[in-house]
Amino acid sequence: MTALLVQLKKHPLVVELLAKCDFPLAGTKISCAVSGGPDSMALLILAVASASEVTAIHVDHALRIGSENESQVVENLAKSLGANFISKTIRVEPGSNLEARARNTRYEVMPHDVMTGHTADDQAETVLINLLRGAGLSGLSGMQRSQRHPILALRRTQTHQLCRELKIEVVEDPSNTDPKFQRNRIRHELIPLMDAIAQRDVTAILDRQADLFREDSMLLDDLAKKIDVTDAKLLAVAPVALARRAIRQWLTEIYPPDAATVERVLEVARGTTLACEIGSNREVRRSQQRLQIFTK
Repeated sequence: MTALLVQLKKHPLVVELLAKCDFPLAGTKISCAVSGGPDSMALLILAVASASEVTAIHVDHALRIGSENESQVVENLAKSLGANFISKTIRVEPGSNLEARARNTRYEVMPHDVMTGHTADDQAETVLINLLRGAGLSGLSGMQRSQRHPILALRRTQTHQLCRELKIEVVEDPSNTDPKFQRNRIRHELIPLMDAIAQRDVTAILDRQADLFREDSMLLDDLAKKIDVTDAKLLAVAPVALARRAIRQWLTEIYPPDAATVERVLEVARGTTLACEIGSNREVRRSQQRLQIFTK
């Protein structure tokens, strides 16, 4: 056991924060995505303190000068904690949707069950981003509380405090303050303004609302699964909220449909039209009161 790990076991803040986290049983092999920022470094610290067998994975996007050196910061902490370390480099070309493309590419090179350092503050930002995109109840549910997001109940102030108290070197990513990214404007402009208007901690409210939305969404999903979506007559008379969910569940086997596609399929079920496009060179047709997907 390393000297730092011995210190962690006794640190009051570590004990306090661990009680709010969702790590698996001691001895479980887990991997953590660690960029070097305070949130992901706190994730690594708490994961090791939970007695899991941890592998820290750092991904360099090669988007800025000197980014290749940040992996050393993560490796140093991993070694001091007795954790395994893996470094990967990916290439993301500059252009539109850079943040989303970088995220997708990053996850492609990591295990599907990799843990991330998302906090309650990230959850609140995600809810607002999805609201601005016009998302439904599922989108407003944000990220699900699970072992993929074990520190989702923590606040960003707590992860930063943990790194400060343990004197952990962290990486400061300048892109986290760049206003060209929507999330940064929500983080640094919108949420502080909402706090001021509401005279309350809006992040805590949004985090709680996401949990409520998720519970409602899961119930509706369960009810929608009981509908035979290929039965056009049954689908047409079902409550529209459930009908839409049933259609979305059905088409998601191909790809997640947008709202307009779901409405077109619903019109086919109602008999308004006999067929409609659903994308990917496919269409839904109605024949003898049944809905079927055909490749064109």
